[in-house]
This record gives sequence, structure tokens and C-alpha cells, in this order.
Amino acid sequence: MPAISTAQSGITDRRKWVALVVVCLAMLMNALDGSIVNVALPSIQHDLHFSQASLTWVVDAYLIAFGSFLLLAGRLGDLLGRKKVFLSGVALFTLSSLACALAPSQGWLITARFVQGIGGAVSTSVIVAIIVTEFSGAAERAKAMSAYMFVAVGGGSLGLLVGGILTQSVSWHWIFMINVPIGLATLVLGWFLIRENEGLGVRHGLDVTGSALLTLSLVIGIFAIVKASSYGWISLHTIGVLAIAAALLSAFFVVEGRVARPIVPLRIFKLKSLTASSVVRGLSFSAMYAVFFFGALYMERVLGFGPLKTGLAFLPMTLAMAAMSLGATSKLLMRFGAMKLLVPGMTAVIMGLLLLTKTGVHSNYATAVFPAFLLLGFGMSVSAVPLLTIAMADVPREDAGLASGIVNVSMWLASSTALAIFGTLAASKTTSVLAQGRSVADASVAGYHVTFFVGAVLAAAALALIVTVLRSPANRETLANEVSVRLIQETSGELDVLEDR
Repeated sequence: MPAISTAQSGITDRRKWVALVVVCLAMLMNALDGSIVNVALPSIQHDLHFSQASLTWVVDAYLIAFGSFLLLAGRLGDLLGRKKVFLSGVALFTLSSLACALAPSQGWLITARFVQGIGGAVSTSVIVAIIVTEFSGAAERAKAMSAYMFVAVGGGSLGLLVGGILTQSVSWHWIFMINVPIGLATLVLGWFLIRENEGLGVRHGLDVTGSALLTLSLVIGIFAIVKASSYGWISLHTIGVLAIAAALLSAFFVVEGRVARPIVPLRIFKLKSLTASSVVRGLSFSAMYAVFFFGALYMERVLGFGPLKTGLAFLPMTLAMAAMSLGATSKLLMRFGAMKLLVPGMTAVIMGLLLLTKTGVHSNYATAVFPAFLLLGFGMSVSAVPLLTIAMADVPREDAGLASGIVNVSMWLASSTALAIFGTLAASKTTSVLAQGRSVADASVAGYHVTFFVGAVLAAAALALIVTVLRSPANRETLANEVSVRLIQETSGELDVLEDR
């Protein structure tokens, strides 16, 4: 009997690690899509005859849909079963990717991108909850979270490389077609390997009113944010649309406080570890968006890199993330705890962004950009996993999908808002420098420097919150319960098995 029990345990153990690969494949598709499209925009514009104004909808349609459905999809995972929701999202993302690849017109592509955003939101919203459910031990959960965060963060820079290769060697259609085989493999493997949670069920009814108010408020709010750079932040259009979104969101909170079974139980926001770490994640990822977007523009428009070379330029950052995330970060987390990693990690992000503010028109990549990218890769890989660990530490298992959605929505809203503000600041600075009679290259660099500096300020704000809020007694106790106490309870034999893996 002991031998049979050991064999069954080994099979279960292998299953959940392969299941981790499956959910990471889904995350990879979404992470790639976040940056791979940007590289192909000029080709898409040429082939489908987009105007410059309408071209932005290729990106904005996805952003609006993705950000708007994250929270609702995460909660549906708790209610209906996370495996069902995850596979439904992957199927929708895969089919819409095929539709994007075959798009013969502007309207077709924009519609398919909106549906793709919904599929991406539905699939990724429950990934963290699936990981939390599958990996109950602190040591193995730390390793699983490290692998997930590497894919989530590193996929963005990898997308620039893959996008450059596909666009230059084949055509822009393949940046979408590449998702189809990955999606099909994820569906088949996920069906057999991911364990379904029972789900709370909807036998007592679904909070349709709350769901509608939440989704509408997010759709309208994110639309206002992503279009603010076009209309102006203080324009009547932006302020009016944001006011409508705020009114709908207020109505949502009123409804949730009154119904018996709300789609989003308001008690979840009382978990300080979840809310505080979500704010910190939003600030830190906003800082990184300055690098991915304006760093790529700097290398292409100022240093003269092509799409492929730009993608390769981001490779050191990805490799630094891989070196830390795939093993080192989880070991450091188990040995020192989350708080002792967050401070040096966020400090490295700040230093990397400040180094980028020293780049110039004639800077050398090896001496000016490369060191900054290494620092950024190290900093994000060291800080992302501890933040996610703290965010999920106090969350009841039945609310894991909702908490996962909150973590993702906060990051998405903050990043989208920051990117829109970055664009406005960069354009304003570039215009003022051009008015001084300086070259276009000098003016562009000055604009990019503003975004890198503001990104550093956001990272510094995240660091301040880490030191002052996340180190409060309540959160220190949370961390101890999640990591330290569980580590003590695990046997040395179990840890040895994890180390050998």
C-alpha cells in the first residue's frame, strides 16, 4: 500500500507541473500578443490601408476588451469552475487569433481583436487561482509562481523579437497565426491535466445587474483612458466619458452592497495584503511599460535598429528574467522571505530606468542600454513573485479567481493609464524641444527621457509603499503564515525532491 500511495503521489506531482506548463503556454500567448502586434503595425497599416488614427484601434480594441473582462471572468472561475473558464478563454483566443490572421478588412481585424481581448481576459484571469489551487506547499508554489511570472513579464520582450522575425521573414498574418497551434495544444493538454475546482455554483442565481454595471464601467473607463492621448486629458470628451464610467462604478458598489450574492463580495477589498500589493504591482508594471514601448521606439527611431534587431536588443532583459525566475527567485524567496527581495528588486528597477535617462542620439547599446536592461530584468524578476505571493496569501480559496482578477485588473488599469500619460508627456516634451530649433532625434530622445524618469518616479512610489505599507504588522504576519510557517511544516525530504526537480 505505501508503494501504491507513493506512486500515485508521484503521478499527481508530475501532473500538476505539466499543468503549470499548460497555463504558462496560455499566458505566453497573451504576453506575446501584448507586444508582438506593435512591431507589425506598419505592415498592417500598409496592407489594409489604415489611416494613422484608425490604426490605433488594432491595439485599443484588444486593450479595452482585455481590461474590461478580467474581473468578471476571474469571479466566474470561482463560481463555474476555473478549468471550464480557462479552456473557454483559450478556445475563444485561439479562434479569434485565426480570424485576425485571415482578416481581409479593417473592420474584420478590429472586431477580431476585440474578441481576442475577451478570450485573453477569460483565460488569464484564472491562471493565478489555478496555480494557488494546484500548488499548496510554499516551496513548490514559489517555484510555480516564479515560472509564471517569467512568462508573464518576459513574454513582452520576447514578443518584440518574435514579431520582428515573423514580420520581416514572412508576413504580419503570422503574428496571429502562431497562436493557433499553441492554443490547440493548450486546449488538449489542459483538458486532461488541469484539475477542476468544484466551483461555488450559480444555483441561487447570478448577479446579472452587478456583472453588467462592472463590465460597462470598465469598458467605458478604459476607452476613455486609451483615447485620452487623442482627445486630451482635460477635454470634454475624456472628462465626460470618465464621469459616466465613475457613475456606473458607483452604482455597481451600491448594488454589490445590497444583493445577497454579489458577483464581487466587497469583503475582498478588506484584505490589505491584496489591495496594497495590487497597487504596488500596478505602479511597478507601469514603470516597465515605459521601457517596453518607448525603449523600443528609441532603438528604432534614434539608434536606427530594425524590428528584428530591436527584438534582439531586449533579449538580455529576458535572459536576466529567466536566470532569476526559473529557480533563483523561488530559492531566495523561501530563504529570505518576500520583503527582503522587494526592496533590492525595486531599487534595481529604479536604477535601470534612471540609466535610460542618460542615453543619447549617439549612445552605444552595449554601454548605455545593455546595463539598464540587465538591471530591469533582474529587478522585475526578483520583485514580481514576492508581490504576487503577498497578494494571494490571505485570500480564501473560494475567492482565488476573484483575487486573481483584482491583481490583474489593477495592473492593467495602471499600466494603460500610465502608457497614455507617458505618450502625452513625451509628445509635449518633443514639441517643446523642436520649437527650440533642435533636431528631431534630439527632441525624440528628450521625450523618451521624460517617460523613463516618470517611470522611475512610479517605481520609487512603489518602493515607498513596500517599505511603509507592506511592512505593517498585519502584512508581516500574513507573509509569515504563507511562507515561513509553511516552510517549517514541510519535511526536508519534500524540499529535497523539489530541489532535485
